[in-house]
Order: sequence, then structure tokens, then C-alpha cells
Amino acid sequence: MKSAIIHESFIIVLQQKWEKGKSMKIGKVNETILKRSVFKQLHKKRDEVILGPSVGEDCAMVTFSEDELCVISTDPITGTTKDIGSLAVHVTINDLAANGSEPIGILLTILLPEGFAEEKLKAIMTDVNRTCDELGIDVLGGHTEVTRAVNQPIINVTGIGKANKNTRVINSEAGPDMDVIMTKWAGVEGTAIIAAEKEVELRAKYHGAFVDRALAYKSYISVLPESRIALRFNAAAMHDATEGGVFGALWELGASANLGLEIRLDAIPIRQETIEICEHFNMNPYKLISSGVLLIISPDGQAMTKALIEAGIDASIIGKTTEAIQRVVIGEDTVRSLEPAKADELYKVI
Repeated sequence: MKSAIIHESFIIVLQQKWEKGKSMKIGKVNETILKRSVFKQLHKKRDEVILGPSVGEDCAMVTFSEDELCVISTDPITGTTKDIGSLAVHVTINDLAANGSEPIGILLTILLPEGFAEEKLKAIMTDVNRTCDELGIDVLGGHTEVTRAVNQPIINVTGIGKANKNTRVINSEAGPDMDVIMTKWAGVEGTAIIAAEKEVELRAKYHGAFVDRALAYKSYISVLPESRIALRFNAAAMHDATEGGVFGALWELGASANLGLEIRLDAIPIRQETIEICEHFNMNPYKLISSGVLLIISPDGQAMTKALIEAGIDASIIGKTTEAIQRVVIGEDTVRSLEPAKADELYKVI
């Protein structure tokens, strides 16, 4: 009798393991998987969150005080499948940070291809939760579905933040003759993505330590720390550099502020790993997706740059704003006009 009970228990354990490892079916992810592989990976962190993710609840609830604004942003991740959970969180939270807001949480829409394994979904959600822990934000809710409409995982993130009415940042309020500051270095995110997607090819050409350094760029993608410092030093405008890289972001910064820009090419920070990887794949590093770079317009760039560096954040003054609408990058022997971003250099490789 005892042997039969043990045998039956063993069968149940095997059945549970098989259910967890099998591919999910087309359609909305069922309640069991939601609880086991999505909700179980998450936990509440913010007092502002009144209602978070739950079966049967289609909305989240957050509370703000009278002198606060609700700030909202949304972005998808489509260019890679590596580290997709953390990238999706960072990209949206960076947008909130660049508007001078304090992020509260995110809503996720996760679309998965037919045959996607539940364990992979669990890994994505574990990555999402780890990143949210690092940033001190909550997952507020969302939707998870397996669909024939996609051939790789797609995550769209909507971020919710709060900003004080007196300290929020609206780029159109910046003025001429102010310093343009850049944090970190060109191509941060793109270098990390390419290093992960093309790791085998890169290790065949470069020393292992070189590739390891490029892979480590993914730890620099958040701009939340520098945005908080920039707010303390009265940033007039902020913009994070995403698709289109630093050149595209500079154009967008000037356009949103309705100002001209004079940028010095030799002042734009860039690291050797990015230069060599871009040369290998015939890419322009200044047009490579650069989440992790925050562009700041400041009336006192010296003071702000000093504060950023003292906080351990690489920062450089790379130019000035002007009344003229021309937006140019000045090299040793050239003057290049900036233009709106086109297809990111990343898509030459990925």
C-alpha cells in the first residue's frame, strides 16, 4: 500500500513538471499560469499602489497628492530577445525620469509566439521583477497572451510616474546659451544588445575580456540616478537617447525645446568596445540605440557635471543651445547638420 502511494505521488510530481515545461497554447494565458509564472514573481513595493495585478481585475489604482502630476509613457521592445524583461522596464522608466518624474510602476502587455515555453515566460517575469526591485517600482498589471501574430516575444510597457507641479521638466521651457550635458557614452544599449546577440561571433574575433566588458554595458541602461541629480540642479530640459542614438536624440532635444544646438563631436564620450564593434558591423556609433545616455540642458553645466561625476556617473558638457534653429555637430574639419532619426543602426545587425 505504501509503495502504491509513493508511486502515485511520483506520477503527480512528474505531471506537474511536464505541465510547467510544456509550450503554452494560443490565446490569453490561463489563470494557473498567470498565478504560477507571472504573479508569483512579483511583489508590492510602493505605498502609492492601491490595486495591483490580480485575476479578474482589469485596472490598477494609484494615489497622488494634490500638488502632483501623473506622468505616463509607453514603449515596446522589438529589436532583441535577450534580457528583454529588464530592457523593457528601463526604456519606459527612462522616459519618465527624463520628464522629471518619480516612477511608481508599470503595466505590461506581453505577446508570445505559438509554442513559447512557460519556463521562458517565468524567466522574463523574474527579470522584470528584479529590475523593478532595483528601481523601486511596482508592476501594476497588464496582459499576457500567446498569439500567431508575433514570431518572437514582444513586451510593451506603460509607465506611471508622479511629478511635483513646481519641479516637473518640460523641454520647451529651456532657453538659448545653456550647456548641453551628456551622461555615459554613445551606443550604450546597442553595444550591450549586439554583444549578447552576436557573442559567439565577437568572441571569435576579440579577446574574451573585451566581449565581457561590452556585455556589462547592460548594467548602465538606467538614467534614473542622473535624472534625480539633474532635478536638484534645476535642469531646464532632459531627453534619453533611444532609437537613432545620440545624434537622433540631440535632434529631438533641440526640436522639443525649439532651440538650435552647437555640439562638439570630440566632446561626445564613446568607449573603445563600441567603436570596434561598430567598425566590425559597419555601423555609425552615434546613430546606435543609446538608452543609458541622458541629455540635459542646464544653465550651469559646470556645477551639474561636477555633481554627476561626484555621484559616480560619467558626464560631459558637449555643447550649447542657440537661438538659431540650426542644429549642428562640429568636427575638426567638418560641420554636420543633425536630422531626425531614421532606422537605427542596430537593425543592420539584428
